[in-house]
Amino acid sequence: MLLCIHKSCLFIFPLIFCFCLKLSMNSLTSKLTEEQRKQLCDLLGNVELSLLYKASVHGYQASAFHQRCDRQGPTLIVAYNRSGYIFGGYTSVEYARSGQYITDKEAFLFSFQGKIPVRIKINSGHHARLDDAGVPSFGQQLYFCYNNQPVVNNSGSNAFSVNTATMYGNDTQLTECEVYKVEKSVIRKGSQVSTEEKPWRNVLWTAEQRDKLMEMIRNYKPLVTSVSCFRILMIGPVGAGKSSFFNSINSIFMSRITSKAMSGSAATSLTTQFRTYPVKDGREGIQGHVPDRYKFNPTTPFQPDEQKSSRPASLQEKIHCVVYVIDATKISLMSDKLQEKLASIRRKVNSLSIPQIVLMTKVDEACPLVEKDLQNTYASSYIKTKVQEVSSRLGVPVSCVLPVKNYSQELELELNCDVLLLTALQQMLNFADDYLDDADHVENKPK
Repeated sequence: MLLCIHKSCLFIFPLIFCFCLKLSMNSLTSKLTEEQRKQLCDLLGNVELSLLYKASVHGYQASAFHQRCDRQGPTLIVAYNRSGYIFGGYTSVEYARSGQYITDKEAFLFSFQGKIPVRIKINSGHHARLDDAGVPSFGQQLYFCYNNQPVVNNSGSNAFSVNTATMYGNDTQLTECEVYKVEKSVIRKGSQVSTEEKPWRNVLWTAEQRDKLMEMIRNYKPLVTSVSCFRILMIGPVGAGKSSFFNSINSIFMSRITSKAMSGSAATSLTTQFRTYPVKDGREGIQGHVPDRYKFNPTTPFQPDEQKSSRPASLQEKIHCVVYVIDATKISLMSDKLQEKLASIRRKVNSLSIPQIVLMTKVDEACPLVEKDLQNTYASSYIKTKVQEVSSRLGVPVSCVLPVKNYSQELELELNCDVLLLTALQQMLNFADDYLDDADHVENKPK
């Protein structure tokens, strides 16, 4: 089977019911709404949150914070400002005033972007915080209750990639600051709460399933005999994972990590050409008029070859399926400009009756449960929420949104990652075949 992927720049495990908030025995009242509590629980996994400290009640002083929050295990700070922003941070290492720099790979900052909290992971090589007697801080960068006042302060450090305008609207004045103890939920005997939740999609996470998918894809041939390979166009913003998806698929079939398509992260796209990448065991744009290795010029619109564009493109030359590649960690941060650009492309693709799929990448970075075990992908209610959000934003059915994790830092292949990637590729091939079947009937229809 020969597959051409194009680029265009631009648990099954039981899930215990999440008890979102368990208030302390005192009269403290959480400022979080029920929906916000649920979203934070989804972000953290199967946890209970106990309110330890409320600045408006106990004071904004560092001493008050430490008196109530030291040696309480993992904690979550939630801050509120005058502009209505809700943001904060999580650390899995308890506060103890040890005077030590704390390494905590699980630490993260978050900010509600609309109804969904967006997680900001700590950058590699940085300490999560200094465990001193001062105010709670993250990465010696973001300080809450700074200088014992109802304010937040960003020191300008780079432990976390923070956009203060997005995170808290550059409004440093706090109206409240709360700290919650984070504990794993425990289901007691006799509880009416279900200890098991059916995954919202079923996947077989087995070596047999991976081998079955690989064999099916290897032997997959287009239904239309005049077409020798499927042509799949990948569209998405910089750094979403277009090249990484091709490299990941190629790696699976090569049985080793490969890097044929240039990938990485940069301020501007690494894609400077329209490329056709064949995926084989061990060229044109949507209408078939963009040649392979055509160099993009951002200041000049594409000019098709006159001789080629003067005739209708054959089924072999056309795009058979369009795949939008979206970073799961940035869905809520999608700008209106990008959303409109994608909507414009969708309208054009719809007019050509080409099937469309959304590849939602970096699901492991979006959800700690999935990061811990990729088999949690279709049992994570947070990932399900993200799938629904991208479906709504791009106007595609939920069934056409496929969560995946590309190979990026790994040196070895991993079974669960393979299964997700191959399942997504199989769906693309099915959609492409549907398009070819319909298009072939139209072309061969008696005139």
